Amino acid sequence: MLVTIADSKKEMDDAFQVRHTVFVEEQQVPADLEIDEYEKEAIHFVAYDQQKPAAAGRFRVIDGYAKVERICVLSDYRKTGLGKQLMDAIEEQALKMELHKLKLNAQTTAIGFYQKLGYQISSEEFMDAGIPHVTMVKTL
Repeated sequence: MLVTIADSKKEMDDAFQVRHTVFVEEQQVPADLEIDEYEKEAIHFVAYDQQKPAAAGRFRVIDGYAKVERICVLSDYRKTGLGKQLMDAIEEQALKMELHKLKLNAQTTAIGFYQKLGYQISSEEFMDAGIPHVTMVKTL
C-alpha cells in the first residue's frame, strides 16, 4: 500500500472517488456537504493498493494546528492497517510543516481507532451531517 499527497488531478479525483463511495454512497451524507469550500486550501492524501485508490483524507492548517478531515477507507480495506498508514502519513506531513497539534472530528464509531493512535476526546458528542461525532486532539 502506498499513501501519497494528492498533487495531480488524477490523484485528487481518486481521493474524491473514495470519499464519495464512503460518505455519500455508504453513509448517505448529502453530496453537497461532502465536497466543501476548503478543498483548495487543504492538503489531500490518497492511499493506493497497486493502482486502485483505497483510502483518502486531508488536513488544513488552522491557527497553528492541523485540522484532519474526511478520513475514509473503502470497506474492503478496513481493519487492514491502511487507516493507520494514512494517519501516519498525515502526521508525518504535519510535523514537516512544524505543526505539533492535530484536531479532528471523529464519527463516534471511529473513536476507538483514533484513541489507539493517541487521540483524546475533547468535546461532548455532536451531530454533523446526521452522524454523531466528537472532537479529538493529539500532540505530536
